[in-house]
Amino acid sequence: MLKNTLKYISLLLVFLMMSCAKRGSITGGLKDTLAPVIRSSSPENFSTNFKANEIILTFDEYVKLKNLNKQLIVSPPMKHQPLVLPTNASKFISIKIKDTLQPNTTYSLNFGESIADNNEGNSMHQFKYVFSTGPYIDSLSIKGIIKDSYEKYVDNFVSVMLYEVNDQYKDSVVYKEFPRYITNTLDSLRTFKLENLKAGKYLLVAMKDKSSNNKFNPKDDKIGFIKHPITIPNDTIFELELFKEKLPIKTFKPIQASGNRLLLPYEGNMNFKVTKPKITLKNHNEVLQTIVTQFPKKDSLQIWYKPIKTDSLSLEINSDKYNKKFGLKIKDLKKDTLNITAVQSGVLNFRERFTLETETPLIKIDSSKISLVNKDSVAVKYTTEYNEFEQKLYFDFKKEPLEKYRITLLPGALTDFYDKSNDTLSYKLTTKELEDYGNLVVNLQNVKRFPIIVEITSKKGDKVLASAYSEGETKIEFNLVEPEAFAIRVIYDDNKNKVYDTGNFLTKTYAEEVFYFQKEVDVRANWDVDQPIDLSIPFSPEVEKKTDEKKKKEAEKKRKAF
Repeated sequence: MLKNTLKYISLLLVFLMMSCAKRGSITGGLKDTLAPVIRSSSPENFSTNFKANEIILTFDEYVKLKNLNKQLIVSPPMKHQPLVLPTNASKFISIKIKDTLQPNTTYSLNFGESIADNNEGNSMHQFKYVFSTGPYIDSLSIKGIIKDSYEKYVDNFVSVMLYEVNDQYKDSVVYKEFPRYITNTLDSLRTFKLENLKAGKYLLVAMKDKSSNNKFNPKDDKIGFIKHPITIPNDTIFELELFKEKLPIKTFKPIQASGNRLLLPYEGNMNFKVTKPKITLKNHNEVLQTIVTQFPKKDSLQIWYKPIKTDSLSLEINSDKYNKKFGLKIKDLKKDTLNITAVQSGVLNFRERFTLETETPLIKIDSSKISLVNKDSVAVKYTTEYNEFEQKLYFDFKKEPLEKYRITLLPGALTDFYDKSNDTLSYKLTTKELEDYGNLVVNLQNVKRFPIIVEITSKKGDKVLASAYSEGETKIEFNLVEPEAFAIRVIYDDNKNKVYDTGNFLTKTYAEEVFYFQKEVDVRANWDVDQPIDLSIPFSPEVEKKTDEKKKKEAEKKRKAF
């Protein structure tokens, strides 16, 4: 009996021990959402007559540095950035100044969102350490807003700069010198505020500085500016529009791509619609017959020439004041041949033209060898247009709904620059019902001036889906568009060349004015949308964001109700 009792007691003890050893999660109370707090700084923040070469910041908890190279803005910029340590978690941050400081100058070190607590990552918001090498802290400031002259949304991390306009000032300062004052929009703002400024006259510039060197490189950077110097103090809310300059034409050494084609890399305004450069290819003193086309999706021209037995050729480019000559060795390479590709296959939308792309440029189109018939084999009238520069052949014809078409090109219909012609080609196309498309009428109000270019684009504005040119009409129709949510852009074409023109810093020319409609326009199948647009109401991403959030909430509410 006693033996059994001891057995039961032993089993009970083992069970209790196992229960005690069971794992459980420890709760530590509410999550920390507070940013670190500075306990002290040495020298003190906002010190005057500053002579130290090291600053020590002491915090109430362990902190870490995040994206310091992007977030820290030193104004005025220093030639050598301060050394900020440590890189690991600590209750102290050391800032070692490696530059000789300017006399009687107020400096600001804005850490953005880079200082965060070590555990939860709560950031200090726009913490600034300010000091003056003189007897007082400069306290003036200016405010403004950043826009993009053409794109719907402005870039992140845009620098805003002030350059002193004095006896030594030259426009080249933005290319060669550091600004007197600088701030940055970082990754979330469209607005800016330059603080701790001294009274005076300044050039105000915004820059998307890709190399982060505080100097303007037109090849890579966007720039925005106020034409005339501003004076500080000033209570104006400044608006700066960023644009990418079109570089002057520059060509690089040609490359032999095949036995009958050269590639000419270039940068700048090589726009054949506006300024067509003269390109001359020579075999010694003999001028060769050529065709010049655009290399698809690359900044290069294709120079087509008839195969010739030679070991070298010379190339000369002339455009306005630009002149460049090249010589190149010629090798015996494989020659390009005629190859034809259809851009569309299957469905052809009503707003589209059936398009063929040719690998070599065409010189002859024989319509007698081209037929276009519908599903009943009835001939359909058509016209063709060949864009030599883009090497595209367009077919225009009246399209009927729910119809089938066949385009046939018999041998010899198309002849290229090398007297090569096509084999038999046949393409089948179909159309949809009219009800599968929508119609959009844009009614413009308060147009400042004409002519204008009206474009419907993708939501982000990065792809033009349809466009219209108006010299006075305010009712613009876009019929039979594919169902989609569109953005609407209006360009004031001040020089009347039917394209958007960017600006130039040295000539103090702004980019042409561009307007974006505040809302997306949703065109659905079998819908007629009549959209009034008031061009006096500027686009605001903040308003659009609130509208999007409202739409999401309404959609979620409907989903839950369903």
